[in-house]
Amino acid sequence: MPPASRSGHYVPNRAPLQPVPFQKLPPGAIEPRGWLAQQLDLQVNGLCGRYDEISDFLPYDGNGWVDPAQGAWEELPYWLRGFGDLGYVTGDTGVLTRTERWLNGIIATQAPDGWFGPERLRTSLENGPDFWPGMPLLAAFRSWHEYSGDERVIPFMTDYLRFQHTQPAEVFNRSWGAFRWGDNIDSAYWLYNRTGDTWLLELVGKMHSGSADYVSGIPNWHNVNLAQGFREPLQYGLLSGDPSHSAATYRNYATIMGLYGQFPGGGFAGDENSRPGFGDPRQGFETCGIVELMHTFELLTRFTGDTAWTDRCEELAFNLLPASYDAQQKVMHYVTCANSIQLDDRVKHGQFQNGFAMQAYKYGVHQYRCCPHNYGMGWPYYAQELWLATTDNGLAASMYAASKVTAKVGIAGTPVSVVQDTDYPFGDTITFTVQADRSTSFPFYLRAPGWAPEFSVTVNGARTPTGAQSGWIKLERTWHPGDRVVLVLPMRTSTRVWPDNQGSVSVDRGPLTYSLAIDERYEVIGGTQEWPELAVYPESPWNYGLVAATHFDVVRRDVAPGSNPFTHEGTPLQLKANAQRIPQWEADSEDVVGLLQPSPVRSEQPVEQVTLVPMGAARLRITSFPSVAPTGATWRYRTRVTASHVNDGDSLEAPDDGRSPASSADTSVPRFTWWDRRGSTEWIQYDLREAREVSAAAAYWFDDTGVGQCRVPASWRVLWLDGSTWRPVDRAAAYGVERDRLNQVSFAPVLTQYLRVEAVLRPSFSGGLLELTFS
Repeated sequence: MPPASRSGHYVPNRAPLQPVPFQKLPPGAIEPRGWLAQQLDLQVNGLCGRYDEISDFLPYDGNGWVDPAQGAWEELPYWLRGFGDLGYVTGDTGVLTRTERWLNGIIATQAPDGWFGPERLRTSLENGPDFWPGMPLLAAFRSWHEYSGDERVIPFMTDYLRFQHTQPAEVFNRSWGAFRWGDNIDSAYWLYNRTGDTWLLELVGKMHSGSADYVSGIPNWHNVNLAQGFREPLQYGLLSGDPSHSAATYRNYATIMGLYGQFPGGGFAGDENSRPGFGDPRQGFETCGIVELMHTFELLTRFTGDTAWTDRCEELAFNLLPASYDAQQKVMHYVTCANSIQLDDRVKHGQFQNGFAMQAYKYGVHQYRCCPHNYGMGWPYYAQELWLATTDNGLAASMYAASKVTAKVGIAGTPVSVVQDTDYPFGDTITFTVQADRSTSFPFYLRAPGWAPEFSVTVNGARTPTGAQSGWIKLERTWHPGDRVVLVLPMRTSTRVWPDNQGSVSVDRGPLTYSLAIDERYEVIGGTQEWPELAVYPESPWNYGLVAATHFDVVRRDVAPGSNPFTHEGTPLQLKANAQRIPQWEADSEDVVGLLQPSPVRSEQPVEQVTLVPMGAARLRITSFPSVAPTGATWRYRTRVTASHVNDGDSLEAPDDGRSPASSADTSVPRFTWWDRRGSTEWIQYDLREAREVSAAAAYWFDDTGVGQCRVPASWRVLWLDGSTWRPVDRAAAYGVERDRLNQVSFAPVLTQYLRVEAVLRPSFSGGLLELTFS
């Protein structure tokens, strides 16, 4: 890779910061083309580019970020960060004009002590300042300075960070900001590299020592905190020089993905918090988490030169981000899942943590709130990281998409442009053409993705015998106007097996993962004609397993010029594969795809040829497939669970998930509760899917004495459905209500498909179950 040094034309790290191999080019240096320009154009004319027409958090007049007497929080900072960079990479004059107005207004609010924005945020956290919303705004100001050269930004940021430096240590460990100080460390380094003010490094030390400890492990399991926070030790390590800090970031990532990232797409199970027992591919990754994790990967690429981070950024960008919004980028949803068969506007008690519906495509000002304001940074930041300057005065093609870069290279800093022509990731050939006024010597680096162990490079038609070192191909020579480099990255179809997720399999070709093509029916469920809110329903079967050792045929499609490749209609690639239906694999009682069961699976259904499409082109999809083999196990029908009531943050399926709790207060396993109903008579019902003889039940009650308001019930009983009448079972032994154990009861055998447990809750308390079985 390029040497880590203090050279280069684009603000290298000052001592004592550790040198890094890459430097970010200023916004505007890279012109996106092809499908990426199309996505950015959709964004300009879609939710991000026009969200100030919709969101009541974004009116200029009366907004606390330009009128400190008013209230405001993270929504404007989130939106403006992505919105401004959208303008810089597209050159859209409307976006640029509105961005400058906001930044001018915010600068005008700065007080003599350096604070800016809403006054009430000065004392909103334990009578101290809430610094979190300022973090994305500092990123917005940095981009503006790099784009425009606005000289006001340096003193503005200096005064604000000096205000932070005056704060006591405890201020750095409060609320959301406690887990996200890596963002502020990056801003402090950015400023230090331009001013040399050494007190900024002291402030970095305060941020690191006073905030959540990511060096010792994972301090918090909120998905966005993880996406932003796990990199903080490595960032601090640029100052400390301690290799254990870099190691902590790598270890944190491995921990997160090992526990919750055991499915394709590049994300992890974080529909709010990552939770024990919720790692199936049907779990979602929050849209904020997607774009924040992409940004983290971009930063880590620059800091380390490790192409594993770059590969991961592309995986997220191609496979998860496009499906987080509709094809026109007019509406979006809160979570995106590897396996998802219906996107409706109903709360899902067996799948997601939050007590609101998270899957329908909506503009979601208040329902989704953070995500539609924040998602806009995804593609603009990605476009700006396609190319990087190197510390040996060269250029690096870090991520691939059609584009043109103009940058200073060589010892003299000669301006050179390089045009990248490609339809990557849908094609394997990338052509680079040098445009310059004169010949110039500089090193040109190409990333060799981890999935492409074989590649070829030609320069002006001549094969270049070069290998990759640490994932980078180095071409160093005198470059002449018109020189052409062709990089071919052969894309082979392969499968990944996920041993920690029931042995399921996924299908990759190059950086793209492929999903089952499910016919999608869109239904308008609200909004306006211009901003329609959409639910998506399946119109074809989805419960397929891939035949073991199936062959994949690549189908190249002729699509109309300008088609959106992240749609069924516009994708230029499909795969064909052999598969068999698994009839017992069903949706649950809330139309959520059923949990995976161990592979291989046996199926008696005929072999069919199914179509797979790129994961990012599928809004409904099966991406983690069971494998089917004659020697496989039979997939069992899952019990359908319903209840008189279930807390929005709990799981209907928890009592039947086969997980044994350690105690009645065990929070490491999913739970079912009737919260917040108290002192009432409630029920939970099992549909066994077929009539069975049952003569016993066992209940493990949830009881969080000392923490919450759930207790074992005052009493309970078992009922069975006789025709259309619910009857208590006969000759029942004592119904136990002991904590920390299975309370077993036997009764006269009954032949039934439907059983209920009816519980009388204690006065003033609610209750719930961790495990409930019938035999």
